[in-house]
Amino acid sequence: MKSALITDFYELTMAQGYFLKKHNPRVVFDMFYRTNPFRGGYILFVGIEDLMQKLMDFRFSDEDIAYLESLNYFKKDFLSYLKTYHFRGDIWAFEEGCPAFPGEPLIRVETDLIDAQIIESFLLNTVNFQSLIATKASRMVHATRGQGNIMEFGLRRAQGEDGALRAARASFIGGTKVTSNTYAAKVYSIPPAGTMAHSWVMSFDSEEEAFREYASIFPDNSVFLIDTYDTLGSGIEAAIKVGLEMKKKGKKIGVRIDSGDLSYLPKVIRRKLDESGLEDATICVSNDLTEEIISTLVSDKTPIDSWGIGTHLVTGGSQASLNGVYKLAAREENGVFVPTIKVSNSFEKTTNPGVKQVWRFYDGYRNALGDLITLSDEEVPVGEDVVFYHPSTDDSFVMKKKNYREVKPMLTKQMENGKMISSPRPLRAIQERVAELLSGFDESYKRQINPHIYKVSLSKKLKDMKTEMINEFKEKTKEV
Repeated sequence: MKSALITDFYELTMAQGYFLKKHNPRVVFDMFYRTNPFRGGYILFVGIEDLMQKLMDFRFSDEDIAYLESLNYFKKDFLSYLKTYHFRGDIWAFEEGCPAFPGEPLIRVETDLIDAQIIESFLLNTVNFQSLIATKASRMVHATRGQGNIMEFGLRRAQGEDGALRAARASFIGGTKVTSNTYAAKVYSIPPAGTMAHSWVMSFDSEEEAFREYASIFPDNSVFLIDTYDTLGSGIEAAIKVGLEMKKKGKKIGVRIDSGDLSYLPKVIRRKLDESGLEDATICVSNDLTEEIISTLVSDKTPIDSWGIGTHLVTGGSQASLNGVYKLAAREENGVFVPTIKVSNSFEKTTNPGVKQVWRFYDGYRNALGDLITLSDEEVPVGEDVVFYHPSTDDSFVMKKKNYREVKPMLTKQMENGKMISSPRPLRAIQERVAELLSGFDESYKRQINPHIYKVSLSKKLKDMKTEMINEFKEKTKEV
């Protein structure tokens, strides 16, 4: 759906207010998030290319306008304005799939105030969800420690068909290898995968017959579901018998377990397969897997070749959403952007003012050392000591020039006047890039439990501006 009605109602009521009061300056909004999901150490920022593609067609149709008119809430002049509405702003953003951290502006929107408000809800909906799911996928892939592939099997558990589609996209960027969602496979060129359900086995007189018939149709993709009746009895015995028949034809088989003790069963099954001469047969497990379960099974050296994951992958599992927000950072006055700030009793909810840039520091081996948020007109020269200021305290540390070799700006211009600057990249290329970027972060940032906190700091200029604006606000409140 590309209807511009995909917005919270208050965005439209505010937009009408701006329109009627002729208050529509050029503004800058930042999208950022406050805390890492899953008690992890990072997120994968995903959904920006999907968002920009849709924004180019974001319109109010005649039916949309008729609906708004029927509410008797909006003036005719404003509805006439909406008839010609299309997003005309500029977007600066992190690269699709880039590892990111709390407090960093991941998207910078520069446009007029009405434009910026109308797209807010849609922007957050797109990026928050896909970033959450891609991060979950990344954590699961990392938990395998290279033992087998994660397969996304979440269609039937996802929040609606669109949720399933976007989850498949985000999961693949995060590192899954295949999807069970046939439509997602078509749309995003993700390899589809799937074998049989219990109903296939139950529709035949025996498991042996069910497996043999399946193998006759799919000799190059024979993965047998062996836990319909008796996993270590009739199930594995039938799989071995048909597997040996297939081996004589030069074919390999696999078995899948969807219930029971996933630590014990694969070990016994592996032994039985090996003893029968099916050393090259694979074992796939499913059944409500989480990254914690995967990590435990891998630590226990459980012989598993692939992991089919649905519910906890495509829904976010223990975390329902990413707490990404979208805040006004600057507004134009007399042709110049003036910084704005939201002040809160909770310091973590006090925003960083102004038009900003994020710089990532690397050592000589392309390992990330820390991120520095600056004002956009600041230069961060390579080869000089740089002071990093803590976002919420007076603490600081110096990034010594001997410790870093490269500094990269993270926010790049990706959309201008409502048009994407470059074509979307193939999903596989994004996936490969994500793996490369993640390899540049120390393992301590990626561990499942108590990950090391990656340093995201403020420049002196930004820190001073923020402190001054907070102090000015406090003085004003004293006067009141």
